[in-house]
Amino acid sequence: MRIGTRASKLALTQAGWAAELTVGKDRFELVHVTTKGDTDRRHLSQIGGTGVFVNAVREALLGKEVDAVVHSLKDLPTTPEHGIALACIPQREDVTDALCSRDGMTLADLPAGASVGTGSPRRAAQLRAMRPDLQVVPIRGNVDTRLAKVTDGELDGVVLATAGLNRLGLEEHISERFDPKHFLPAPAQGALAIEIRSEDVEGTWYGEALTSADHADTRAAVMAERSLLRTLEAGCSAPVGAYATVEDGVLTLRGGAFATDGSQTWVDHVEGPASDAVELGAVLAQQLLDAGAGTVLKE
Repeated sequence: MRIGTRASKLALTQAGWAAELTVGKDRFELVHVTTKGDTDRRHLSQIGGTGVFVNAVREALLGKEVDAVVHSLKDLPTTPEHGIALACIPQREDVTDALCSRDGMTLADLPAGASVGTGSPRRAAQLRAMRPDLQVVPIRGNVDTRLAKVTDGELDGVVLATAGLNRLGLEEHISERFDPKHFLPAPAQGALAIEIRSEDVEGTWYGEALTSADHADTRAAVMAERSLLRTLEAGCSAPVGAYATVEDGVLTLRGGAFATDGSQTWVDHVEGPASDAVELGAVLAQQLLDAGAGTVLKE
C-alpha cells in the first residue's frame, strides 16, 4: 500500500505508526508529498488555515499516485471530500496540550511577563485567559524548531500537542500537561485519520484491513468534537476547543470558544449515547452560539 504523507519527521512517524498498526510491517511504502503549509512560511491564519496541510496529499490520492493518506485528524476540514472515505481512525493518543519550558517550570511557575510561543489561536487565547501577564508569541516550524526556541533562550516556553511529543520520543521536554477539561485541546487532537478512495473501501485488501482496525470509541469522540466545530462554522485554526470521552457507551463532550485576547470564554458540555455523537456536537455548538460565542468566531 502506497501511503501519501507530508515529509516532516512527525508526519512520517505518524504515517509509519498508523500503517504498521493497520496493515502490518513490510506491507506499505511512504510517499512524500509537499503541501502549501510546508512551503508558505506565513502564519496559518494568513494562508487559509483549514486544509493547508491536507489538499496536496488528497490530490495525490485522487490522482492515484498513492493508495492511502495519513493526516493529523485535527488538520482535516470538517466537510467531506467527494471521492474520499475516512476509512480508519486508530485509537487516539494523549489529547492534551503540553508546556515545554526552561528549567521545567509549570505555567504557574513562569515569571510575570514570560514569553510563551504557540502557532495556535486556541492555545494563545487560553494561555492569555489563565495568565494575562504572559507575552504570547506566534511561532511556526516543526517540533524540533519550536523546542529549540526554548533551549536557545529565545522563549521561556512553548505549548505543543503531547501526542506529537510522545510519537517523536520527546516526552522529556514536557514541563506540564494541561488538564483537557480546563485547557481544551483542538477538536480531534491526538487522533490520526487514514483516508482512501471511496471506491476502494470494499474490494481491496487494504480497504478491508483499514476498516477492521477502526477504533469505535475514538471515532465517536472525534466525530462529536468535529461536529461542534462544523456547526460553529469555524476552521481548524479557530479559537475553539473540544474534548469528548466515551465510557460504557455514554459520550461526554466539553467544548469552548475563546476571545483571542483571553478576555472572554464560553464553555459548556453535553452528554448522551455515543451513537448520537454528531448530534451531540451540534447541540453543544448551538448552546455556545446561544450564549454569544459567535462573536469571537467572526473576528
